[in-house]
Amino acid sequence: MILRITIPAAIVAIVATAAFAATPGVKTTTSGQQRCITSNGIPDHSTGKFPNAHNPNSIRAQKTKVCIPLAPQKSSRSTPVRTTGIALNGVLIRPGTAGYYDPNSRRGHSQRPVSNWQVEGMFAGKKLGIDNNNAHVDKRGLYHYHGVPPTLVGVNGTTQIAWAADGFPIHYIGDQARPSYMLKSGSRPSGPKDPGGAYDGTYVQDWEYERGLGNLDECNGAMMGGEYVYFVTDAYPFYPRCLYGTKITNIR
Repeated sequence: MILRITIPAAIVAIVATAAFAATPGVKTTTSGQQRCITSNGIPDHSTGKFPNAHNPNSIRAQKTKVCIPLAPQKSSRSTPVRTTGIALNGVLIRPGTAGYYDPNSRRGHSQRPVSNWQVEGMFAGKKLGIDNNNAHVDKRGLYHYHGVPPTLVGVNGTTQIAWAADGFPIHYIGDQARPSYMLKSGSRPSGPKDPGGAYDGTYVQDWEYERGLGNLDECNGAMMGGEYVYFVTDAYPFYPRCLYGTKITNIR
């Protein structure tokens, strides 16, 4: 799949509402065949207020070190991942959630996998306390991205905003990159462990991959400038939920 793109000369960044005084700490080094990003997980931009009405967690500094291949190699098979990669500012990218449909929970979802319906973070953002940079905080205080962080768009005149866990770069180029996922038609099953209702994007299982629907593959990747890269998009799946690299770092 070849994606021919004209890169915009400049992309205007959007400033999020400030509520947190950031004290970032990120360092990138290369050694041998690896690129290593060491970070305290604190973003270099303002964030929403944490805790908030939908998220009881406070942002805490982390000890994160991610080492990825300097010269990644693409395989013919994809591998599902929980953590897509790490942004250039040292914040981890975790598009999925630990929430599942739970009819016995007051909020309608919980971290108990009582069903196979996993909550999709970007479509349930208000329930999860996601801020203007499409991020929130988990139980250990880790601030992480679920979607495009506007304050990272166009920074330093580049479209790259992150590194994937297999070493390939992640770019944002707006609607020039079109994902190949669509909502399923009809309604979900309705039962003791099924939410029922129309497939509206609330759950990961509401979506299906349709090859050729957009210009990206199942992992939100394509060729750009003669190399394979991934994209973060404004539509589902937002970030890659799988990776094609032969060596994938398990980022926790």
